[in-house]
Amino acid sequence: MPEIGEKAPELAISEWVQGLPTTFADERDHVILVEVFQVNCPGCFLYGIPEAINIYNQYVDEGIRVVGVATAFEDYDKNTLENLRALAEHGTVIGETRRALEQYGQLQNDTLPYKIPFPLGMDDLSRVSGQVDDDHVMAYIKAQLPDFDNESPARRQDIIQRVKNYMRSKEYSAKTFEMYALRGTPSTILVDRHGILRDVSFGQTGNMESKVVKLLRED
Repeated sequence: MPEIGEKAPELAISEWVQGLPTTFADERDHVILVEVFQVNCPGCFLYGIPEAINIYNQYVDEGIRVVGVATAFEDYDKNTLENLRALAEHGTVIGETRRALEQYGQLQNDTLPYKIPFPLGMDDLSRVSGQVDDDHVMAYIKAQLPDFDNESPARRQDIIQRVKNYMRSKEYSAKTFEMYALRGTPSTILVDRHGILRDVSFGQTGNMESKVVKLLRED
């Protein structure tokens, strides 16, 4: 995982389904908010994406750029490029996302009542072999659990085995998701005007707007 305060690695996108392809280098002199989501993720559509849209609408003229990256670390039959295209083109939602939005009365004619206004790309997914490399396991653990070395030997062994089992169960590796050691979705990646990584957050923190405003006010 890149460290906060270091240059942000470029996103790994297999295909842009909405908007022009872009990079952090292309967006230099702008603050960049990357909203990482899964198509089959209720929380992403109840909280993450609406928050990103609100930030885009309020600050697009002040130098913010927002990019949506659809990833997949589970439900590989639903979190697909095809379903991302349907979302971008028709507002179509599926699976648990659709059920949750129906429950909360947030669909109109079975689709989203709004269009996501910023570029959308699909994370670069590659099929995995099922073989687990010890170095990869430890890198993943250290990124997720910085205090791993302080755990008891029995606890460390349990964590290692759980991560190995998780990695063996994966069908695909999601490059952006793993490169930034994200813990789930929705997640956000925040990059300043100089291409420096300033924040990586998981879940609905409620303070992303204040972080964006702070960066917009920096030189």
